[in-house]
Amino acid sequence: MAKTKNQEAAYDIIASRVEQFSDQREIYKKKYNETQTRIDFINPFFMALGWDIDNTKLKLPEAYRDVIHEDKIKVGGKTKAPDYCFTNYGKKQFFLEAKKPSVSVKTDVEPSYQLRRYGWSAKLPISILTDFEEFAVYDCSRTPKPEESAATGRLKYITFDNYLKEFDWIWDLFAKEQVIKGSLDQFASSDKKGTQTVDSVFLQSLDEWRSYLATSIALRNKQLDEDEINYIVQMNLNRIVFLRNCEDRGIEPYGKLKESLINAKDEGGYFRHMVGMFYEADRKYNSGLFDFAKDTYSKTVVVDNKVIKTITEELYYPKSPYEFSVIGAEILGTAYERFLGKVIRLTTAHHAKVEEKPEVRKAGGVFYTPQYIVEHIVKQTVGKLIEGKTPEEIAKIKICDPACGSGSFLLGAFQFLLDYHLNWYTKKYTKSKAAKGSPLTPEGNLTTQVKKQILLNNIFGVDIDTQAVEVTKLSLLMKCMEGETNASMQTTLAFERILPTLDNNIKSGNSLIDMDFYEGKLDFGEDKKIKPFNWKSKFPEVFKQGGFDVLIGNPPWGADFDDECLNYLRKKYKEIIVRMIDSFMYFTYKSYSLMKDKGYFGMIVPDVLFYQVDNTKLREFLVKNTIITDLINMGDVFEQVVRPSCIITFKKSKPNGNNKIKIGDFSANKKHQKNTALGDNSLYSEFTQSKIHQIPNYLFHTKNTDNYLIIEKINKLKIKKLSEFVDDDGIQRGVSPDLKEAFLVNSTQVKDNDLEKSHLKNALTGGKQVKRYNIDYPDLQLIYTKRNEDYKKIPKICKYIDKFKDKITCREVKENKHSMYALHRAREERIFTKKDKLVGVITEDEIVVAIDNKMTFVTDGLYLFGVKGIDIKFLMAILNSKLFVFVYRLLSMESGRVLAQVKPTLLNELPIIIVDEKNKFTKMKHDEIISNVDLILKANTELAKADENKKLVIKDRISYSIQRIDELVYELYDLTKEEIEIVENQ
Repeated sequence: MAKTKNQEAAYDIIASRVEQFSDQREIYKKKYNETQTRIDFINPFFMALGWDIDNTKLKLPEAYRDVIHEDKIKVGGKTKAPDYCFTNYGKKQFFLEAKKPSVSVKTDVEPSYQLRRYGWSAKLPISILTDFEEFAVYDCSRTPKPEESAATGRLKYITFDNYLKEFDWIWDLFAKEQVIKGSLDQFASSDKKGTQTVDSVFLQSLDEWRSYLATSIALRNKQLDEDEINYIVQMNLNRIVFLRNCEDRGIEPYGKLKESLINAKDEGGYFRHMVGMFYEADRKYNSGLFDFAKDTYSKTVVVDNKVIKTITEELYYPKSPYEFSVIGAEILGTAYERFLGKVIRLTTAHHAKVEEKPEVRKAGGVFYTPQYIVEHIVKQTVGKLIEGKTPEEIAKIKICDPACGSGSFLLGAFQFLLDYHLNWYTKKYTKSKAAKGSPLTPEGNLTTQVKKQILLNNIFGVDIDTQAVEVTKLSLLMKCMEGETNASMQTTLAFERILPTLDNNIKSGNSLIDMDFYEGKLDFGEDKKIKPFNWKSKFPEVFKQGGFDVLIGNPPWGADFDDECLNYLRKKYKEIIVRMIDSFMYFTYKSYSLMKDKGYFGMIVPDVLFYQVDNTKLREFLVKNTIITDLINMGDVFEQVVRPSCIITFKKSKPNGNNKIKIGDFSANKKHQKNTALGDNSLYSEFTQSKIHQIPNYLFHTKNTDNYLIIEKINKLKIKKLSEFVDDDGIQRGVSPDLKEAFLVNSTQVKDNDLEKSHLKNALTGGKQVKRYNIDYPDLQLIYTKRNEDYKKIPKICKYIDKFKDKITCREVKENKHSMYALHRAREERIFTKKDKLVGVITEDEIVVAIDNKMTFVTDGLYLFGVKGIDIKFLMAILNSKLFVFVYRLLSMESGRVLAQVKPTLLNELPIIIVDEKNKFTKMKHDEIISNVDLILKANTELAKADENKKLVIKDRISYSIQRIDELVYELYDLTKEEIEIVENQ
């Protein structure tokens, strides 16, 4: 393939450097140091690949330049930051560690281990180690270990004399234009056996440290209860991690925490020394993290020296694989989110044990929101709101996550605001204008004071879990410290303490339950568990402005509520309740009430919001009261969770009828979920919000929105809803036997007088028996007892069912009650004994119905209904037609679902054409449809007794009649050729 001009230029530059190095190789190996190697060889090499190494072209702020050259922090002769960090507008892509030519890149262990620690800690897929003479690419996805060889994790090794031979490979992988396209992600090793990311390994460390501390504190401090021990352990782990992070970033002296292990021979002395450091940190940082007015326990608690020694040693090389200088707050937050899923419990002997919280155990674990989703939601909410505003205007904006967890969404919002302010000030303050009081440091970064003010002015959160609140504060404070150096800290300390307290911004409480929960109650004993929270009194300044400007997050899904709380919530939020409820529904509705007018909402929630009947009222509320901006079907994005999700963003403003919703569906394409795809407008379509009013149950659709033009057209015809042709019993689901083998018996196996014949009913159980236009009746009977019948008085049935008693889960059976044994859902006998009724299959993503005229009883895999005011054969044909496969799938959003179900509530809404008996055209088509149905029914009867040759002829005739019915239905519903083609190609 021919090279582009950029490739040709790069090839020539690299060729000249290779020639130069080859000519003087021995001199370079003997005399060149690392700095000379970087200037003469490594820098030109990567400049040729399109990287602005010295920031001379774009002149971007330090944080967003192509290549960030980290300040060298020397600790024991070792550097504490990688030499080069290659970025895509601030987002790390790969590290490069440079060495002088005399170093053996191929065999020396220390440089490769150092590089892999950097890359692994920063969650980068690959990184480079080079002295120009040698060029090694390492897989950084595996946990690095100091005893491993230099070859461990090495994906590619090239010597300088092969650069030109390997030029295409180097360009395709490391050229800036290729990296931006995602070349590194594609190249990263696909074999991930045994891979553990830094957040998962750090979680293991946190779990172990929590266990060490909890065991020791419970043993040595019998006066403390569970809540106090949880608090002490959490606060002191947070403090240790924060200070250790500061050490690797050069803000604190490296090894400072180790000083607690010096000169403390008495038991508990190590921890007392460490607490002394925390007091010193409080004077320096002024953060609630070190607030000993609030923490009255740590200064007196006793912790075994061995525990503190173990934790401390595991935080430092060589036992620690972590390089905190490159671990972002988001990465630590991922670990902490899952860490919060466990809690310390005390046994009766006051021994500590760590176990999963009940709600986490029920949910199958804690699941952290992927970073790309956080970034997208923040961009679509915070980004839209602050666009074009000045820092002074932005200072008034209040952003909140009402279920903040470890703070991932608040971190994302804070980072977005930091980026925006840095760009704003960089354009306004050139170096010549920079002066005392400038919002930028001499290096071009935001000052500590500006970052603190953004944090205090804009970022707010609430969580019912006190530990989560403390972790959110920790995450935000560490984000505030990113980019700081010891020098910048000293400048700040000359005027004020470094960090703010976040107690007024991040609070603990129940976001859904207000203080009116206590109305009429004198007992407040459950306050610690329920934690009622009054938003207006907790954030008075916010609500003086009318509420929050932005609500973002990933609220709890399927949270458990006790009966008292559930009753409160049902009454408080009755406007959105249909039948079943889910905690995410309450959070969505509550968020609306917390927002000021023209504020933005963005959350990731279960995809049932888009289609489930139980969310109908919530969808209706949103359609009528907000301007919906984005509806995105995400599919499965959470690891180990088979519960699809969706993203919804809206603006709190009355819709104008013409506003467009951006529609996206990434549920079937994992590749499109990640990275920049969510921001790619070409992957979206648009849908007018007002059209949702025309869709039954206000469904939110993300596929084939243009097809709704057909629905829109049908709705303008002379139609009635199916419900108007269903008799008074409505559409019913069949009976639900508790244990099918106990209540369903094979007719041929039942001898005379075995069971009372009056309680045996011919039965159908599902889709294997019910087909379009035809039912294959099995030799199957259902033991059926009437609603209040005492089945103990039917001895033969009683004796039969008692054989299965241990397997039956029905509560009435377990309690030895005698009525309604056979059914979970009692059904009136009359719904089954109608002369003619339509029977349909529940477990489908389309309508499949047939006429039953044998008064058959059906189980819960089927639905049934009687018909009035319309010919039952005509109605069956309409429902079985291709058009109604199309219509139902479009309206139900069940197509392709593993557990698809036909929903009676949606069936009731289907548009059935009214045939005018006086109109010869429609009457003729109506009659022809019935004639074809008669032919199909007769043919199906003959099919059972025909020989093989005749069966082929009959099947062809049935197929022709079905095809003809489809054509007639298209004509009755006035579809064009183009519209028919859409239906046929569904």
